[in-house]
Amino acid sequence: MSILKIPTAKIFEPLLKPARYKGVYGGRGSGKSHFFGELLVETCQAERGTLAVCIREAQRTLAQSSKRLIEGKIASLGLGHGFKLFSDKIETPGDGLIIFRGMQDHTADSIKSLEGFRIAWIDEAQSLSARSLALLRPTIRAKDSELWASWNPRRKSDAIDDFLRGRQPDGAMVVKANWRDNPWFPDVLEEERVLDRKLYPERYDHIWEGDYARAFEGAYFASLLSEARAQGRIAKVAADPLLPLRAFIDIGGAGAAADAFTIWIVQWVGSES
Repeated sequence: MSILKIPTAKIFEPLLKPARYKGVYGGRGSGKSHFFGELLVETCQAERGTLAVCIREAQRTLAQSSKRLIEGKIASLGLGHGFKLFSDKIETPGDGLIIFRGMQDHTADSIKSLEGFRIAWIDEAQSLSARSLALLRPTIRAKDSELWASWNPRRKSDAIDDFLRGRQPDGAMVVKANWRDNPWFPDVLEEERVLDRKLYPERYDHIWEGDYARAFEGAYFASLLSEARAQGRIAKVAADPLLPLRAFIDIGGAGAAADAFTIWIVQWVGSES
């Protein structure tokens, strides 16, 4: 086994130990995809013959895959002599292989072709469907096999978020990483982060801090809700049984461009609601 030393951000150090499930969630600029890309190259270099698959939910072309990122890591680490790059795959030391697949293209029968693979890395995992996750998990079954996932949280109900953060399966190592955890966070991204915080506060926490998406860009009350949250004016309070309840309804309409149907239940206490 050969040894390759790669500088690793402290936040990712727990993921260097073996685990059936490894997950990193967080906002832009955290370095989560770069970490898994380097870890995959390091593993293939150190453990000859490793079979790995890089997964996305939808992948119509390799331009939508992690292939370019991995090729960049191979070059920057000076390992081009041991890896052979092809248009649709990467051959690794000891007859190993890295391939790239979209789960939408697989059925219960076709996914069996991945049974001998030891590592499956799901990037942009917030888009992975529950069906795809259910197909993939029992398929990656080789000895000491691992499933990795990196994602920017979108909703609690997303399959990967529900599985790794909600249900917290045994054998899982999951960390949250954001821009401040990245010691190599570039100046140009810092400028973009500050600009988003100033101009688009309603989407800042989701994009940069790894929070769930709370308000759609362009929604009427998105900026007001973000302001109220920042000022600590959103909290859980008990209803007053002596005051009337009023319902306000926003009918979302119908068709492909319809908004969500929304109901607010309100009580006025003095001048506050």
